[in-house]
This record gives sequence, structure tokens and C-alpha cells, in this order.
Amino acid sequence: MSALEFRSEVATRKFAVALEIRLSLSQRERTKVRDCLRSLEPRGKTPKFYLMATVALRSPNEKVGGLFYFSRMLDKIRLHGRGELPSDYHENLGKGFDEKCVTFLQIDYDQLAKQVKHGGGDEEILQWCFDNGRRPSEDDVYVWNEFMRKRGWNDEVSGTLERRKQEAGMSDRSDIETAFQFIDADEGRLPRPDSRG
Repeated sequence: MSALEFRSEVATRKFAVALEIRLSLSQRERTKVRDCLRSLEPRGKTPKFYLMATVALRSPNEKVGGLFYFSRMLDKIRLHGRGELPSDYHENLGKGFDEKCVTFLQIDYDQLAKQVKHGGGDEEILQWCFDNGRRPSEDDVYVWNEFMRKRGWNDEVSGTLERRKQEAGMSDRSDIETAFQFIDADEGRLPRPDSRG
């Protein structure tokens, strides 16, 4: 086996092991594993290996009906209903950003979850929210999107964001200034910037 083949096999094994353990580890445990694997990388190079979500959660930046975050909340409800949502997401179901979203739409989270489990596309479920809660105006949607997009940037969530970055081994990531950016980085959608610049 050549050195190149050996390195490729080692990288493949690291990835396979990471995928196997991702579903059973807490955020803190994943951080320890990531730090350990990073220590095996050659010094002075940006690691090419990231622990990322192995579930299909959309970015909080994706919109349904013009609203940020709504599609992600639906993804979490659907995955949880199928038993496929990793346990580290369970604690915040219906809380945090989920709670902000249902409060904005003036609907009950548990009723929304029941509706999602009955089936239907994102737009259909959003229409159900409008019919059973409220239909926000264009101005309301603009304010909602700007509020959500900037959460964690110079507000009461900033401390939580810094703590989460530290727990995830990303305290050196000055490019992560908002909760949305953290979520995208934690789930592998916002790669580490090239430090060689």
C-alpha cells in the first residue's frame, strides 16, 4: 500500500467513525472528538475534516413564504416524528427560535407539530399557520427576518453565542457573529475561512 493510499484509507476511516458516533454524542462530546482529530492533522494546515450534522436540517437562512427559520423548524419536527432527530436537538424543540417563530405566527407549537405530522408541504403548513394564527404583513416579515438574522450580535443572546462557540471549539471564529452563522458553521455549511489569506 502506498503512502497516499494509506492516508486516504485513514481519512476514510476517520470520517466513518465520526459518522457513527455523531448521532450518539452530545455537543460537548463531539467537540472533544473534533479537537482530538484536529490534533492529528499536520501543524500549520487548516483541517480538512469537520464533524457536521448528519441530518437534513435546512439552514435557518432558508425561507418559506418569505420567512427565515420556518423551514428549519418544520425539518426538526418531521425528523423528530420519525425518530431521526439527534438527541442534542431535543431539548430545544418548541423553545428558543422555535418558540420565537410560533409566537410570531400566533400559533401553538404542539398544534403545529401535530399538523406537520399529518403531512403536507412547507407552504401548505405555513398557510395552516396563517389560517389558525395570523398572517403577518410584509413589514412584519421584514422586521422578523432582520431580528432573527441578527440574533446573537450585540444583544442578550451574545453571551450564549460565545459560550456555544467555545463549547463547539469555535471560539477563534471571529467570522461567526450571529446565531444563524453559528448554526451554519456547526452543521458544516459555513467553512472555516482560509487563514493563509
